Amino acid sequence: MPETRYAKTPDGLSIAYQVVGSGPVDIAFLPFFGAVDVMWDDPLYAQALERMSKIGRLICCERRGLGVSDAIPLAALPTPEAWSEDIRTILDNVGSESAVVVCNGSASYMGLFFAATHPERTRALVLIDAAAHTLRSDDYPIGLEEVESWMAIAERVWGTAATAYALAPSRAADPVFGAWAARWQRAVSGPAMGMAFMRWIYSLDMRSALPAIRIPTLVLQREEGMATLPAGSGRFIAEHIEGARYVELPGSDVSFFTDRSDGLIDHIEEFITGVRPRPTVDRALSTVLFTDVVGSTAKVTEIGDERWQRLLEQHDILIEHHLDRYRGRKVAHTGDGILATFDGPARAVHCARDICDAVRALGIEVRAGLHTGEVELRGDAIGGIAVHIGRRVCALAGPGEVLVSRTVTDLVAGSDLRFTDRGEHTLKGVPGNWNIYSVA
Repeated sequence: MPETRYAKTPDGLSIAYQVVGSGPVDIAFLPFFGAVDVMWDDPLYAQALERMSKIGRLICCERRGLGVSDAIPLAALPTPEAWSEDIRTILDNVGSESAVVVCNGSASYMGLFFAATHPERTRALVLIDAAAHTLRSDDYPIGLEEVESWMAIAERVWGTAATAYALAPSRAADPVFGAWAARWQRAVSGPAMGMAFMRWIYSLDMRSALPAIRIPTLVLQREEGMATLPAGSGRFIAEHIEGARYVELPGSDVSFFTDRSDGLIDHIEEFITGVRPRPTVDRALSTVLFTDVVGSTAKVTEIGDERWQRLLEQHDILIEHHLDRYRGRKVAHTGDGILATFDGPARAVHCARDICDAVRALGIEVRAGLHTGEVELRGDAIGGIAVHIGRRVCALAGPGEVLVSRTVTDLVAGSDLRFTDRGEHTLKGVPGNWNIYSVA
């Protein structure tokens, strides 16, 4: 972990920051709510930061009132101008004349204001899952209707492992990540200050600043939407900043580093350097299996968080048992399910069928989806269009149902498996129409 340092603002506050790497360009990274001391404790977060530090000198900036920066009174929250000046102070402290400003989530308000008011210090702007405004109005119909119900939940679970469900649905069932997410949120602030900041951020409106931004801008947006972010907010920003480039990516995590961050950072690297990074992955033909617990939200409400966690542990044990039986490899947790791969499609289908049958004893139903295709091997992780197709096929399945793509049925022809034609479907984000089949 790099050393945490402090920069003194004109009004006497100390703002924490870190510097990692070197290179021809400075990158000022404004993370979602900060806590620079804790970021490196999560391996995927550390991996994403290391990737960015190889593009240029990475400057991780905190915000006043949060993390290990100086505290501020609860009744005197900072203005966007004050947060913008904190960025300038940190850049001055490290001798940076201008930087590419990279913002994640709520830090976008800070980055947008800085880019509009300090264009001479902003080499380029990168916005990840950003919004210029949150709440719906007559002139902003894409905004959220209300946030109080979400805020009530956030306040109740502040600093607990339940934070993981809001931060990264793709990793929420991982107990190690849940423990880190809880510690990260406590490191950001206590509940009173955290909730005050969230309500203040939801009241901000940076729409009028967008036309004033005349620097190269890249807007990266997750396609599946988030409870805390208006759908279409990234596209709105890109449409109102002259010349902005808009890229939509798969996933729904608020945290940019948890769900296929390599592809996201590839876009950032190409935007900054002008060169698309060469892929360093191997490929293999694999059958991809996705599972998902049906009606998990209702079940949590029915039995409570503690019993739900015990139920998920039993669910995971059953799945691990069947993966071992059929020589499958668990790649990752995906919220309330798993992603696994097999080197044989017939074994994958039998495993999915047995998993759906086995978990009924726990009082839950699981859906499953399979696709066989070429996947990218990235260490222990996988990527590529085959993974997206498997996820989309799973989303079409009903309780206890196993759905497969036409590729799977073709490859298991002659086996004892039987299928029912479920017709032709359009899979979100995947070109063409796809024939889907249910395992009989």
